[in-house]
Amino acid sequence: MENKKRSFFERLTGSIGIEEHTDEPKKMNVKGDKKNGHAEGKTGNGWMEEENEEAELTVDVYQTPTEIIVQTMVAGVKPEDLELTIARDMVTIRGKREENRTIDEENYFAKELYWGTFSRTISLPEEIDPEEAEATERHGLLTLKLQKIDRERKTNLKVKSI
Repeated sequence: MENKKRSFFERLTGSIGIEEHTDEPKKMNVKGDKKNGHAEGKTGNGWMEEENEEAELTVDVYQTPTEIIVQTMVAGVKPEDLELTIARDMVTIRGKREENRTIDEENYFAKELYWGTFSRTISLPEEIDPEEAEATERHGLLTLKLQKIDRERKTNLKVKSI
């Protein structure tokens, strides 16, 4: 199987993408060793070690008549640890989820939550007005409301005499 970057959701939940599914699932024992005897990225105590790269957020992107909405799960991330970069045709969400527990590795039975940096850049299907963007977070769900540029809107301008 080729080495494919796992999405943030796959890392967060420990799931695999549908294209990765095979007839014979990989079986893991408690220590993280594959049943066929091959070890991948084990630390000295037998736990799987994640790559040191940014995870990719999973997103929902949809539209209303006047807005493009982007939603993603950022549970456990403080708003000040999120960075949103918004352009007319692109949005980048970047952040870091820090683990503030001090548990010895040998005391874990399972360790599947993702801790570290993550990002996602989304190309938007229509141009938006970055100045009108609104970001809210509720119960770990980040929602970006991006106002579409109304190309059909017309304004009557009155000439002032100076």
